[in-house]
Amino acid sequence: MSVTREEAIKLYGWKALPVEPTLKLWLGDKKFLTAPVPQLCSQVPLPDTSVVKACVEYAKAELPEHIFNHSMRVFYYGMAISGQQFPDWEFTAETWLLTCLFHDIGAVDKHTHGTFMSFEFFGGILALDVLKQKKAPVAQAESIAEAIIRHQDSAEVGTITTIGLLIQLATQFGTLLLVSPCASELALLSNARVDNMGFRSELVHPDTIVDVTKNYPRRNWSKCFSTKIREENDVKPWAHSTAIGFDEFPDSVKNNSLMEPYDAKF
Repeated sequence: MSVTREEAIKLYGWKALPVEPTLKLWLGDKKFLTAPVPQLCSQVPLPDTSVVKACVEYAKAELPEHIFNHSMRVFYYGMAISGQQFPDWEFTAETWLLTCLFHDIGAVDKHTHGTFMSFEFFGGILALDVLKQKKAPVAQAESIAEAIIRHQDSAEVGTITTIGLLIQLATQFGTLLLVSPCASELALLSNARVDNMGFRSELVHPDTIVDVTKNYPRRNWSKCFSTKIREENDVKPWAHSTAIGFDEFPDSVKNNSLMEPYDAKF
């Protein structure tokens, strides 16, 4: 089914939003716009399309279980955040699920050691190729690829796609990290992760977290991902993850106190 450019922008989450994962523009000094309510996995049906079926099969074959589970947790957290806090953000659930499934595909061991590109850049390109092979619309595949490439973008000015901002929020629950790039200067970086770092936890009801982690256990995710970040930084000292801090980023992931009670669940 062909769609117009305007329709594609709405369907595939292309609408430009400010690059503002701290959410100060939307929340001000509030913790949330609407008090979050429990949203269970059983209340959020997965899109039942041929593209989704093919990509879930691909993801399960390519991703280790702890990364697949993380991807699914990001899907459910993002659905809760967007539906309860930002209901006017436009995109299809299919587009969001596909973005989540592929967002860390570049962090698989064979790509860490078999490529030179930063994991999110390679992952975006790989996702674009696979999605086209699975017959996803080009405009949808490109939206997903762009969101993946920018999901660790620490920029604080300009704009980003709706799906791009949501993947930052669902993995990065914007808060401010103090990072010292040199002795005389402090830089404020956004991009702090909900499933990875546990920031902006007020946007998701605790019962939602309990249910999501029950269905998709963390399997020591905090330790696994912080180790992966350091591994990539060692193999690729130019990696884009270093923009969030060589030590600050993996340390923040490892010390995710919000998710600590769930981390040992398998």
